[in-house]
Amino acid sequence: MPFTYKPGVIGLQRVCIYRRAFGKRILKEMWIVLGGYLGKVLRVNLTEGTITSETVSPAVLRVYIGGTGLGIFFLYNEVPAGVTPFSPDNRLVFCTGPLTGSGVPGSGNYSVVTRSPLSGFAVSAQSNGHFGAVLKKAGFDAIIFQGASLVPVYLYINNGQAFLQDAQEVWGKETFETETFLIEKHRIVGMPKPRVACIGPAGENMVLYAGIENEMGHLAASGGVGAVMGSKKLKAVVVLGNGRVPVNPGTQDEFRAAIRKWAGDAKEGGLGATVDRLGSAGLFEAYYQNGWVPVKNLAETKFPAHERFDGVYLRQNFPGKRNSCYACPMDHCRRMTIPNGKYAGMVVEEPEYEDLAGWGSNVGNDDPAAAFYLTDLTDRLGLDLKEATFLVSLLMECYEKGLLTAKDLDGLQLDWGNIEAIAELLKRIAGLEGVGEHLAGGVVKAARWIGKEAPRFAVYVKRGYAPHVHDLRTKWGAIFTQAISQMGSQQGIDLTNKAAPDIGIDQPVGFSAEGIPRAEAMTGRKRQLEDCLGVCYFVCRGPGGLNHYIQALNALTGWDMSVEEALTVGERVINLLRLFNIRFGHTVDDDSVSPRLLEPPKDGPGAGKSLAPWFNQMRRTYYESMGWDPDSGHPLPETLDRLGIKL
Repeated sequence: MPFTYKPGVIGLQRVCIYRRAFGKRILKEMWIVLGGYLGKVLRVNLTEGTITSETVSPAVLRVYIGGTGLGIFFLYNEVPAGVTPFSPDNRLVFCTGPLTGSGVPGSGNYSVVTRSPLSGFAVSAQSNGHFGAVLKKAGFDAIIFQGASLVPVYLYINNGQAFLQDAQEVWGKETFETETFLIEKHRIVGMPKPRVACIGPAGENMVLYAGIENEMGHLAASGGVGAVMGSKKLKAVVVLGNGRVPVNPGTQDEFRAAIRKWAGDAKEGGLGATVDRLGSAGLFEAYYQNGWVPVKNLAETKFPAHERFDGVYLRQNFPGKRNSCYACPMDHCRRMTIPNGKYAGMVVEEPEYEDLAGWGSNVGNDDPAAAFYLTDLTDRLGLDLKEATFLVSLLMECYEKGLLTAKDLDGLQLDWGNIEAIAELLKRIAGLEGVGEHLAGGVVKAARWIGKEAPRFAVYVKRGYAPHVHDLRTKWGAIFTQAISQMGSQQGIDLTNKAAPDIGIDQPVGFSAEGIPRAEAMTGRKRQLEDCLGVCYFVCRGPGGLNHYIQALNALTGWDMSVEEALTVGERVINLLRLFNIRFGHTVDDDSVSPRLLEPPKDGPGAGKSLAPWFNQMRRTYYESMGWDPDSGHPLPETLDRLGIKL
């Protein structure tokens, strides 16, 4: 059913109790918090310097749950047409989910939802680690930032109390330095370690692909969420808390059993088993053999050093210590030491597959230690890796082909594999220095600045943001889910080479122009549900899949949500994101990819394959599967009515 939105009166489950006082029967209203929720949303008006606490109706929580869902619910209702991404009237929403901090596997997640300065549309960026869990333990389910401060500030939350603090002493610092300083400043003996989410120089200077970093290497990276944070002069959010996420009293045993079953299952699937043993770098070799690793801006397909970038080689040659996210059962994240060579002695967060592909094969670098170094630098500056690598590789291809010279690049010689030039370029971009000012708008704007053939070489989707770091031309499920995405990243699940039996897809869809869009309509519901729950992508890929997290959700909250009702939450979220984007001018033409992504690879497993002949029909099939008008892509009235969305 439709919901009427009233900021400040968002309410929790209300019950009446009676007590006796002075011999009289007195009626008292109390607000009962659902299991999984703290019952408080913090609203921070940075213009006025005020902080208030609000509550959210259980009816709203049931249909949007949290994370991306609750974030777009606030964004849609509070950001009208005409509000620009850097306007004080834009909202920046930090949202956890009911499973965040509850003890289920990988439940340190949080989502950041805003209007993206990179695309102009909605973006929901996720990060894991511990920050989301500690935000919950500090007493809040979400934070809504509005307005803009005149001077740099940060938000400090300590067990239900929140304060705006002067950030002059950390403004200008890189992310890791900011984290270290604020953790030491707010450390309290006998309390858990404070956790910090912050921006670096890129966010402060409103580089359009700046992210928000936490725990020395986890980033909510997509869509320029850090740039919006910088536009509000908000340097960081510091959370300190030792509370507990409530569990529905009648189903505590069931919840504990669901955690045990899920934790074991998460490591049994193909993806979970690989990540547990080798990190996501363990995917590198298999991806390379399938033609999915990007090489030199997708201009080539051969990368002779591929074996040295795979998790097997890395874990044998780079000493590491486990550094797990909150409640993660996997040996996924590690702190690694570079043992020798130019970067000997550096201790870094173990790069993910995309870091290694981005700063390895995609820029012509055959030294994994150099990729470690560039990943660490990217995180310290607070830049989104995806946009940064495809920007650099575009510049390198243009430099190689004579479209750019060293003079155009402030003297930098951007030959393939020139690590020092890449590092210097990233610093100039983050600081808006020299040529960096021309490159702070991302891949599409840089291609237009270069001119000539550059727009044909650029790798991007939608109105202009870089995709995940793959050669997507032979990964059709992945390219399509990003082409039609409403949230600035992968909206659904790529089923090019795998099935999803928990939602009724028993075989991989491969290169099926009919099967891919229909699968996307189904997997998008599941993927967006996961981002509402507040858990990591990797722990949701086990054999039990969907059933695990719905069982955990019901035991935690006391709900009796069916699989179909849960999936409908994901569908509802996609539709509300779509409506928000239509408000800001989204058309059918925005569900698209760049010319480079439609070129067939010259060789390798994907040789000769191109999505181009089928893309328009695939998009139309997807619209029909979603219950949208096949010509305009607008959700049909009957679809919105079924989902309870009232315009």
